[in-house]
Amino acid sequence: MTPASTDTCEAAVLGGGAAGLSLAYHLARTGAGSVTLVEQPDGPLRPAERTWCYWGQDDTDLGDAVSASWSRLRVHGPDGRDVTVDPTPFTYRMVRSTPFERMVHSCLERSPAGRVLRATAVEVRDVPGGAEVRCTLPGGRPLTLRARRVFDSRPLPSLPPARTQLLQHFRGWFVHTATEEFDPMVATLMDFRVPQPSHGLAFGYVLPLAADRALVEYTEFSRAPLTTSAYEAALGHYTREILGLRAFTVGTAEQGVIPMTDARFPGRIGRAVYRIGTAGGATRPSTGYTFAAVQRQSRAIATALRDGRDTLPPPHGRRALAMDAVLLRALDTGRIDGPAFFTDLFRLTQTPRLLRFLDGATSVHEEWGIGLRTPVGPMLRTAVEVPFLSRRAHTVPRTGDTP
Repeated sequence: MTPASTDTCEAAVLGGGAAGLSLAYHLARTGAGSVTLVEQPDGPLRPAERTWCYWGQDDTDLGDAVSASWSRLRVHGPDGRDVTVDPTPFTYRMVRSTPFERMVHSCLERSPAGRVLRATAVEVRDVPGGAEVRCTLPGGRPLTLRARRVFDSRPLPSLPPARTQLLQHFRGWFVHTATEEFDPMVATLMDFRVPQPSHGLAFGYVLPLAADRALVEYTEFSRAPLTTSAYEAALGHYTREILGLRAFTVGTAEQGVIPMTDARFPGRIGRAVYRIGTAGGATRPSTGYTFAAVQRQSRAIATALRDGRDTLPPPHGRRALAMDAVLLRALDTGRIDGPAFFTDLFRLTQTPRLLRFLDGATSVHEEWGIGLRTPVGPMLRTAVEVPFLSRRAHTVPRTGDTP
């Protein structure tokens, strides 16, 4: 048997997704100590290229990793009327995983205390003085990585018990049209003109990359994902019948599932082991947005470690999570009409305030004003009910395809 070798560092970050890459990047930039980013080796377990979006202001932290941005946002209501808004001082931004990974790796290479380790993390446990990660290197050789702190962003094998659990599941096409069909300045966040499912809601999503290129997605909020063939049929209907695209080609496709749940995600699972990203509760339950919360938490963790503080901030505040639990329950029970609810939020609320609300950055006074623009009766009834509901395990139904 090949003996295990041992490496050491201040912080070990497990997983090369948005959360792992972001935390490693901010740790290296702040000089919070030596950092090792543990990523899966090349092979079937390494994820395909992904797209992440968020709204931001004038920060330039992500530089060239931002591949596109939009200065106007559009929502199409189920009645066919649209609302187009100016989100200033925010812009909506797209980050593709490949250039983001390249930027983070370059930052770690320039840092005297940063590195990327291609290995499979097999076991994580607390040990005196920190934690250790037992890894398997390409070729099968074992390696033990010891660190003062370990941040684990790997997906959970199952979601924790919840009162309400929905899924945001989607498939998208990168399309190239024969003629100019898109306004490169306007991102369509929600297009509710698509047929609605019997439970939950569905919408189209269009991110123009040029006048003749765009990422077009079909998305549902519901309890179970679809088969790939069902997504393909929905995308075909949306692109041809609703967007009116005729001559176009599909380059690549993306497909995924994001949990929308009021489950409790422990941020700390040992004396020196923490969870980050979706596994640590960074996904906003009511919207599925994760990337902006990951950036905020990564900056805060890096600053705390640099300053010698051991208390690390959660990704979302308690008030925001409480409001999300009510909205999820109201959507799941059908007490509110999801398409009308989200459309009215954009029609009746100042856009910068709404975006800050969706990021959990508004005051109680601002949230009260937004709440009065929602269906007050059904929301109050749900708010009274939610605290008395028990949390239980939810099984995600399988489809014939793997999203």
